[in-house]
Amino acid sequence: MGLFDVVFHGSDEMYALAETAVKETLEKIGEDAPVAFGSTAYYLACIKAYTGLEVTNMAQLRDALTPIRAMMTRNRRTADIFHSGIATVMAAEVIEACKYAVNPLPYGENENPNDNKYHGHMTDAEVRELGVPLVTRDIPGFVVLIDEAPTDEQAVALIKGYQSRGIFVFLLGGIIDQAMRKGVKMGFPVRVVPVGPDIIGVSHIISLVVRAAFIFGNIQPNDYVNMNRYTMDRIFAFVNAFSPVSDMTVACGAGAIAEGFPVITNEVKDMDWRVPKSLVINTDVDTWIDCSLEARGIKLKVTNIDVPVAVSSAFEGEIIRKGDMQLEADGSRKDCLELVRTKDVREIEDHKITLVGKDIDEFGVGEKICMATIVEVGGAKMQPDFEPVMERKIHSFVNCLEGIMHTGQRDLIRIRVSKAAFEAGFRMKHFGELLYAKIKNEYEAVVDKCQVTIYTEPEKVHELRIEANKIYDARDDRVSKLSDESVDVFYTCILCQSFSPSHVCIVTPERLGLCGAVSWMDAKATNQLDPNGPCQIVPKERVVDEEIGIWEDVNEAVQTYSHGALEQVSLYSIMQDPMTSCGCFECICGIEPFSNGVVIVNREHTGVTPVGMTFSELASMTGGGVQTPGFMGHGRHFIPSKKFMKAEGGLQRIVWMPKALKESVAEKLNANAKELYGIENFTDMIADETIVEGDPEALVAFLTEKGHPALGLEPMM
Repeated sequence: MGLFDVVFHGSDEMYALAETAVKETLEKIGEDAPVAFGSTAYYLACIKAYTGLEVTNMAQLRDALTPIRAMMTRNRRTADIFHSGIATVMAAEVIEACKYAVNPLPYGENENPNDNKYHGHMTDAEVRELGVPLVTRDIPGFVVLIDEAPTDEQAVALIKGYQSRGIFVFLLGGIIDQAMRKGVKMGFPVRVVPVGPDIIGVSHIISLVVRAAFIFGNIQPNDYVNMNRYTMDRIFAFVNAFSPVSDMTVACGAGAIAEGFPVITNEVKDMDWRVPKSLVINTDVDTWIDCSLEARGIKLKVTNIDVPVAVSSAFEGEIIRKGDMQLEADGSRKDCLELVRTKDVREIEDHKITLVGKDIDEFGVGEKICMATIVEVGGAKMQPDFEPVMERKIHSFVNCLEGIMHTGQRDLIRIRVSKAAFEAGFRMKHFGELLYAKIKNEYEAVVDKCQVTIYTEPEKVHELRIEANKIYDARDDRVSKLSDESVDVFYTCILCQSFSPSHVCIVTPERLGLCGAVSWMDAKATNQLDPNGPCQIVPKERVVDEEIGIWEDVNEAVQTYSHGALEQVSLYSIMQDPMTSCGCFECICGIEPFSNGVVIVNREHTGVTPVGMTFSELASMTGGGVQTPGFMGHGRHFIPSKKFMKAEGGLQRIVWMPKALKESVAEKLNANAKELYGIENFTDMIADETIVEGDPEALVAFLTEKGHPALGLEPMM
């Protein structure tokens, strides 16, 4: 049987299952029953992407079968394989949609899918969560492992091998059971996701892919050519399919190839001569990692780090439970700190790792300890301004260690070492080895020498904490005096253009990057470390309107770096030419017309806002590098800024935020509201989900009771 016949037969099989699923589900719940995967603003994303249809009920799902069948063309051209492959994935999405229509939690009773055997649908928040690591290339690509590997050991070797290289791993079918038997940690936080029990679950992975194109690339529905061009050029994914490969899997593989994702398999079928180059037959499963990376053109920068556990950004979300913990450094209960200091290179012995105090094996199991990590760096181009930038990176560096968990910064850190890491031989010196390698590698332009000293001796750590807090306070005092008026330049940040080609962040002292990860100081350091990199200097000499935040220099920069897609940006306005959003934003702000204010919602919040939309639905109205007056993506630390919506009345426009978000910014928000408007305890006037959710009338009633200033401001519209 030739490849055409295999794909067409697999398409027919999937379509027949979809027809049956729709018929049986209609009989069970009726045609008016709602259809949704939940926590997404993109309906059934695969169907929307390739047909333009927005499916919300069973009748519409039944009607969607017609265009899906029409895409299963049979003219025996290569294009027919690809069209039929895409249609096969859409048919799989129909089957999954029927499951969710009957039961919103078809893969387990736990609302957190990471607590279930299968993850199933991925939310818009999870898609956006991938934005920053994809942009920074901490996640170089995706792999989809389908069905059962020849042995459990080979399954684990592939999963761990990809994971250690930073590749995000999706699992389908029998390989999930293999991973479970071998105790592999799985879930979205550790970037190994057990999607579903069979090939039908591939629709959830392609749904994530096309939503990334919607969110970051502003690709429009029913644009087959540009959708596949975007996925091919900007999403580095590939498939590994183990023998025996079903015809439905081959058909779905054709859809993957259509999107630019090569398929590597050990299946040897009697194929005709028209096998695409992106279908790679490799019977040696042990070589699949290198074969796959080469097929997708992924080049990895490998740094050899002398530690006994794996090192990968894939472990950044790993949680170490108390029962799995060997020991813990807890800055909330013990003296702990992390500090980077600049010294003359003549005072530094490169690669010197020193431990002052007891090692891990000298403490009791589960013990809380004092711990100070002092990193001393030197180089001709090193500046003290770079110290806090490097210091903040310690968090992500340490979290790359398998079996180690790190939270916080400065003297409020928490580090947990797992029993598994300890048993693998991990000791205090390995923190030093990791930090030395990472800092020398990432900051090679300015760091010529680096040495690390780790202290666990309580009295010495206490002394160091006092000294470190003086340094932290001096830095904070300097940064707190920075304002947009006090500096001569702003900076661009175009890191996200790898996914959102026309988006440009303008980073100022009072407006950080919308991902929350790039402050003005970070952008300055990035520019000095890499003058040709993503953060370029933007002079601010030719002011047009400082109240709204318009400079000719800024407009020229956004025109240049957006490749002509943008003409003007107002840095302090949500209504007039607001800054674009890529999709990586921590929060989104949107107009709430009844209250004459704005609501702000963060990515983590899943509930409905008073404007009747969730974060995902609000976010679908912005992103992709487009300007959307009335909606604005931003970082959470921009909320209390004196420049937040300055053109429209500023902070006093904020009428609703999720409680957790409100509490996280309350101190600075209250201080600035008092300074600017004379309002005491302003956050008490701001509603949250415990007071009102999707009811604008209840919101206005609460604001009226509190005397919220937004009610008396000029209308924004």
